[in-house]
Amino acid sequence: MTFTKRDPHAAEGFYRTEAAGLRWLGAATADGGLPVAEVLEVTATSITLPRYPTAAPTPEQAREFGRRLALTHRAGAAHHGAPPPGLGDGFIATLPLPHLAESPSHWGDFYAGCRVEPFARAAADDGGLSRTGLDVVLRLCERLHHGDPALTGPEVPAARLHGDLWSGNVLWTTHGPLLIDPAAHGGHPETDLAMLALFGLPHLDLVLDAYTGTAPLPDGWADRAPLHQLHPLLVHAVLFGPSYGEQAVRAAEAAGALA
Repeated sequence: MTFTKRDPHAAEGFYRTEAAGLRWLGAATADGGLPVAEVLEVTATSITLPRYPTAAPTPEQAREFGRRLALTHRAGAAHHGAPPPGLGDGFIATLPLPHLAESPSHWGDFYAGCRVEPFARAAADDGGLSRTGLDVVLRLCERLHHGDPALTGPEVPAARLHGDLWSGNVLWTTHGPLLIDPAAHGGHPETDLAMLALFGLPHLDLVLDAYTGTAPLPDGWADRAPLHQLHPLLVHAVLFGPSYGEQAVRAAEAAGALA
């Protein structure tokens, strides 16, 4: 059985970008990374995938997910902000997602310029973020652009990220976990982990324990979660309004209070 997502009004490249992201993430399975949904067919207006039988996740599957996510991340990317090979900018949900053709000076510069500022300004323009809230976020971006290590932690190599890793994009099948609907790019591994925590995931403590047992993270990584949650909250503020904008401001304030 198959499942087809179809939108006759999809933005140019929307489904082909999703397919390329799945294939790029899926290439990491050769080294133990997480499986992804197989792309059976992709057109300008649709993507067809298998219909996978699902089941409630077990503790062992959660540990498997954590271990294998660490190995997907370890597969790496050309640089922070890099798209899957052959692509330019991408999408997150239905929104354009900027990528970088060349390496930024550091991760914070990429994160501020391509993930936080564009969505903060769009949310403010659409009424999802107050002007006062926008000022809070932009002040944090100034520190990110300057590469404040007290804010970002130490610089790390670019990981191969899913990029939209909320619980709905983790499919628990009868054969184990697999990934769907990526916004794949090169970035900070803490970003995927923070998004799992933002909207909840079954057995998250086991997932994180298995992840860090496979790929230890810099000290303070859990405290930096609000910084990495700022982007998805701003995406939601653009799409769904000011309740998420208020959460984004609180995340920015929490992140800024670390130093």
